[in-house]
Amino acid sequence: MRYAYAITGALLLGGTAIAVTSSQPLGAQTAQNEGMQAAAPRGAPVSFADMVEKLQPAVVNISTRQRVKVPNNPFAGTPFGDLFGSQGGGTPQTRQAQSLGSGFIISADGYVVTNNHVVAPGAEGATIDSITVTLTDREEYTAKLVGRDAASDLAVLKIEPKKALPFVKFGDSTKARVGDWVIAIGNPFGLGGTVTAGIISAVHRNTGGGSDRFLQTDASINQGNSGGPMFDMNGNVIGINSQILSPSGGNVGIGFAIPSEQAVPVIDTLRKGQSVRRGYLGVQITPLSDDIAESLGLAKNRGEFIQGVEPGQGADKAGIKAGDVIVKVNGREVTPDETLSFIVANLPIGSSVPIELIRNGKRMTVNAVVAQRPPEDQLSSFANPDGDDFSDPQQQPDTGAAAQQSLGLAVTPLTAGISRQLGVPADTRGVVVTSVDPSTDAGSKGLRRGDIILSANNRPTLSEADLKAAVAQVTAAGRNAILLQVLRRGQPATFVGIRLRDK
Repeated sequence: MRYAYAITGALLLGGTAIAVTSSQPLGAQTAQNEGMQAAAPRGAPVSFADMVEKLQPAVVNISTRQRVKVPNNPFAGTPFGDLFGSQGGGTPQTRQAQSLGSGFIISADGYVVTNNHVVAPGAEGATIDSITVTLTDREEYTAKLVGRDAASDLAVLKIEPKKALPFVKFGDSTKARVGDWVIAIGNPFGLGGTVTAGIISAVHRNTGGGSDRFLQTDASINQGNSGGPMFDMNGNVIGINSQILSPSGGNVGIGFAIPSEQAVPVIDTLRKGQSVRRGYLGVQITPLSDDIAESLGLAKNRGEFIQGVEPGQGADKAGIKAGDVIVKVNGREVTPDETLSFIVANLPIGSSVPIELIRNGKRMTVNAVVAQRPPEDQLSSFANPDGDDFSDPQQQPDTGAAAQQSLGLAVTPLTAGISRQLGVPADTRGVVVTSVDPSTDAGSKGLRRGDIILSANNRPTLSEADLKAAVAQVTAAGRNAILLQVLRRGQPATFVGIRLRDK
């Protein structure tokens, strides 16, 4: 109906324009837009049509048919799940589902590249029945999944064409610059062969994953564009459209593409039927936040903070410890654009690399052997809470003792009796938080009664005096934050930067 109203409105406006024109005196007249041709901006083509005409036949539509098991009982998994008894709550039903996306042909014999999430099961317990690749001439082929890699969100398919197919080649994304023109071709919302143009808005964009490094563009990217190519002005694929940032699910001018420099090695590996191997040090890391950086007297955005070290892995054997800040790996500086995870993931397995770190204000270099990254399910057992905040905070009422402290914490020495009550090893050493002022930074970050402070600015805290001395030290150095190592029952020790109370 909206489209109908829009067309009607356009016709009415057109009619009005005709009526106005016809009322003017007759005579030799020229339309305002007669022979007009706007000058293209410097360096931009007048039209993308010639380039698109050559590239579009190599871009395909990809669809999957899936089977998803759903419970018969609509209240399954809720407190009302037993209301139906055995009726309707037994054997799950199997339903059909579909997914749509884009892809592009990279060889005349039918190898196709797309995103992993386009051809992966869409729900837990789902299975893929078939993958169909549809060309621009609407010819359909059943595709074989050659390989896929969830970490990079890439997949390679193979179809058996009746003739040689049009294909495209990869370009060099390392030469891409912010402001360069790009074209995206894909199938948003199932609409085949849609072309959008824009510029590169950012390079090396990290969207939250440790090894993410995307090209960002304002070319319209929508649902269904996933897996489609991003072309430079030479017609080379420099990115694979993968994600959008959108509160509403539609295009808001922020789309992300996997750079060809990252995609090509993965695609080459998958075409050979091999699995992708990535480097691994065995460390749990967090960004060097403002609070942690200030507590250590370090510059922001240079290095990453080590929250924990996995026993027996390369970092442990090299002598890297929790509380260290790694600033350089194999000669490459660790920054928000060049994250530690990204650098290490791309190092050769088995290689020995120099790692520069800062410990207690002193720089040192160690050598670590890069291992192979384990599967993600194994890594989950070595996961600490992300960021500075603790999960499930339970704030305690403000007390006079806590309110009088610079940190907003009142503490007491950890005795054997308290250790037993808290369920921590008997050899644990530290001070126990007895109350927290919720109006302070410590309160907002979730510290609570029963937390154990093991160290302050990497120095053991065995008494309240030790904690006060550490606070005095950072205050004398002109800093307004302190680094605490905190242990909570059932969780690994975690470092958190706490700001001092404003005076």
